[in-house]
Amino acid sequence: MAQNSFASKIGFILAAAGSAIGLGAIWKFPYVTGTSGGGAFLLMFLAFTLLLGLPLLIGEFIVGRSTQRTALLAFKKLGHGRWSLIGYLGVIACFLLLSFYSVIGGWVLIYVGLGLSGTLSGRSPDEFGAVFGDVVSSPGIAVFGQFLFLFITLLIVLKGVEAGIERMSKILMPLLFVSFIVLVIRSLTLDGAMEGVRFFLQPDFSALTGDSVLFALGQAFFSLSLGVAAMLTYASYIQTKGTLNRSANMIVLLNIMVSLLAGLAIFPAVFASGLDPAEGPALLFVVLPAVFNQVPLGGFFMVLFFLLFTFASITSSIAMLEVVVAGVTDRLNEKKEIISKRNVTLLAAASVFAVGIPSALSFGVMSELQFFDGMTFFDVMDYVVSYILMPTGALLTSIFVGYIVDQRILQEEIQTSDTGKKLYPVWRFLIRYVIPVTVAIVMVSTWFNM
Repeated sequence: MAQNSFASKIGFILAAAGSAIGLGAIWKFPYVTGTSGGGAFLLMFLAFTLLLGLPLLIGEFIVGRSTQRTALLAFKKLGHGRWSLIGYLGVIACFLLLSFYSVIGGWVLIYVGLGLSGTLSGRSPDEFGAVFGDVVSSPGIAVFGQFLFLFITLLIVLKGVEAGIERMSKILMPLLFVSFIVLVIRSLTLDGAMEGVRFFLQPDFSALTGDSVLFALGQAFFSLSLGVAAMLTYASYIQTKGTLNRSANMIVLLNIMVSLLAGLAIFPAVFASGLDPAEGPALLFVVLPAVFNQVPLGGFFMVLFFLLFTFASITSSIAMLEVVVAGVTDRLNEKKEIISKRNVTLLAAASVFAVGIPSALSFGVMSELQFFDGMTFFDVMDYVVSYILMPTGALLTSIFVGYIVDQRILQEEIQTSDTGKKLYPVWRFLIRYVIPVTVAIVMVSTWFNM
């Protein structure tokens, strides 16, 4: 196994950015933007990301780097064992999130194969809807896609932090940006593309609703992988002292850039083809293939899009599996129950796959099995993670960092530059007062609106 630390600062930044940039930025952000007012939603998302997401990200970094421990031991090392609940919630959240996230990742891999084989060429929008229905409802296809996605993730995590996670992040993240830039250029050159640009970038506050504001805040946290101990775990692998503020700023900047690139790649193409931007979750699997089929070299750009979608999904899934594996391994080692990280990784991946099978079957043979208000097993997993575990983790982390951690540790980790010293009071105010209150309000409002 490779040494459990990042070899370089850029490796850490790219890996952490990869953890954040995934389905949240490329799948969820575009369709939520499309259904929530376009430019006005984007502006709210940016404000929440900078004012709330960034301070909380720094908070998770502090807990990880100051302790050099992963999710299940970091809080205990700071002298507050009872607060280890946050770490356990993070590990459970990552486990459950990866169980249904891998299902969507499997769909993406299947679409890459369909695109390369030419199966997606020359179809009408209705036919694309039928193709998507066949993919998600076929037990064999859905489960195979999920297995393949998890297998790729497993191989990378088995390589360790430096040889696996860091090396693949250095390859996949630049490829992601280059591919996106090519796709954006092509999308912006389509006839009628500017209407999509205006929809995405020009705020129309009359289109904002209370739900839109709540979605924007939730998306800000979701897109940065906050509240699930992923950033804490990666920060624990930093061996050198440096400015956490700069690393956090760079990760947030990269995340915002990918979100903007996703919007500029998708909405101009959708409007140029006269399709509905408010299509919802099926936007990337039904609407976009129909768009690509209407433009020159559409087959090439369709495969390119799903390939970069795959890159982003895998960088996030790596972080989720690593959180589970690292947390369990450290906890077992502390109890003198020595089990190799390799065996823990294999067991964790197999367990995630088994728990995820019902989610993979939720749109086919298990579609009739519903809970509460018609929620499938997939929907239940999404609800538990997105509306209970993640916001609870974010709320508890902000309280722990703001009120429990020794202020000397906070100052030592943040005030490593003149800028850090000047911004420390602002950061501390946000982490102690603004973030807990805002997250609590969003949690309560979301639960009452569900």
